[in-house]
Amino acid sequence: MKIQDAMEKEVIKFQVDDRIVDVAGSLRENKISGAPVMNKEDQLVGIISEGDIMRLLEIHSPHIRLILPSPLDLIELPVRMKYEMDEIAEDMNKAASVLIGEIMTKKVVTIDPDSDISDAAQLMDTHDVKRLPVVDSDGKMVGIITRGDIIGAMVRG
Repeated sequence: MKIQDAMEKEVIKFQVDDRIVDVAGSLRENKISGAPVMNKEDQLVGIISEGDIMRLLEIHSPHIRLILPSPLDLIELPVRMKYEMDEIAEDMNKAASVLIGEIMTKKVVTIDPDSDISDAAQLMDTHDVKRLPVVDSDGKMVGIITRGDIIGAMVRG
């Protein structure tokens, strides 16, 4: 089976200057884990995924001594926890304002619509990616194929 028979032609795309908070909301709303990123000339320049967004977030964990805290620890603990919670909130606000062009994966593996779906499966495995933009001979993006599309094509036969 050819890529063009299994790919999704209606592709959700983002622009390099879209904000993370908007992209994350759109990914969730559309129940997808990633999408192509285009420049102002509508050329494919990257891929944004939930993994890219997760790597952006710095997670802080409170360092709490649970065994025999000293009296000073008991006084200091609420202050330290409040400080760390404020730090987490600040990190989240910073992350929300980042543009996806700053964190997207720039090396995009693509495939052409006339390739076989087994070629797509091989490329995904080799490059450890979950989706491949489908690009025609003129370099124009015409669709996207995901692991789910390949599995669906195998089931349909």
